[in-house]
Amino acid sequence: MNQTRREFVRTLFVATQGVVASRFLPGSLQAAPTPGGLNFLIFGDWGRQGERDQVEVADQMAKAAKDIEAQFVISVGDNFYEYGVQSVTDSHWRASFEDVYHHAPLQVPWHAILGNHDYNGNCDAQLAYHETHPRWNMPARYYQQTHKLSADATADFFYIDTSPMVKSYQRSLRMGPNVRSQDVPKQLEWLKGALADSKARWKIVIGHHPIYSGGEHGDTKELVENVLPLLHQYKVQAYFNGHDHDLQHLMAGEINLFDTGAGSQFRPTKNTEHSKWSKACSGFSTVSLRADQMEVRMIDNHGAMIYAATVKAS
Repeated sequence: MNQTRREFVRTLFVATQGVVASRFLPGSLQAAPTPGGLNFLIFGDWGRQGERDQVEVADQMAKAAKDIEAQFVISVGDNFYEYGVQSVTDSHWRASFEDVYHHAPLQVPWHAILGNHDYNGNCDAQLAYHETHPRWNMPARYYQQTHKLSADATADFFYIDTSPMVKSYQRSLRMGPNVRSQDVPKQLEWLKGALADSKARWKIVIGHHPIYSGGEHGDTKELVENVLPLLHQYKVQAYFNGHDHDLQHLMAGEINLFDTGAGSQFRPTKNTEHSKWSKACSGFSTVSLRADQMEVRMIDNHGAMIYAATVKAS
């Protein structure tokens, strides 16, 4: 038998799961995107001053961004380890961001949110960095963007700030004062109102912490209790997060949950009752969003597309 055991297991997985995968970026990623849609990259948990996995992921992100003509990159938080940044001139900006994601295809807008490690530092510095570096976009700790997909279809993205929602952080000596300064009920009211007002065909929510997860941190109780009901009520199709350093696809009823927090490091993960797929590896996700469907592909730090999912518009 010419196949290695690893190759055989991968082939068997593809056949049973009905996804398209290959050892390298597939032709569908290399083809020009369909007009009238939205192509972007999304990942998190990356800022490690150019460590090996971070650089490998960045190189593959650049290739994928070129292939799909990515219009922007979304960061789901933990942008700078271990203690965020202290100012807009912190050396972390160059060592972890500018010098690592220097490739031409990645010189597109980066829409970012904060993670718990960012709350160990100066969060306001991350909001202010855009003033001198336009590629970096974090207009507020939580915010909304609308993208036009076709003549009659739009997508609303809701970027939320989940760290202040996690009660255990309030007791942290380092991040406690920062998270306690935030008004969580106000943010939840904003999210509820924004979702209720949205007339978009697609509603996508971006947060740092997982709702459900088979990763190291597991489910986030506060999000299950306070955020998930809103996603159900207003028929959100997808929630993207980081925090757990792996790649996962889970379901919460009809809501697709994509964990893509493997931007520079990975940790063990497992399947749970909500899981469709999971893998412990470094990597990122590409998204092609059209009026009628969303294609999510997960790619590892060596350029292998290891999972693909198609979400239909509801």
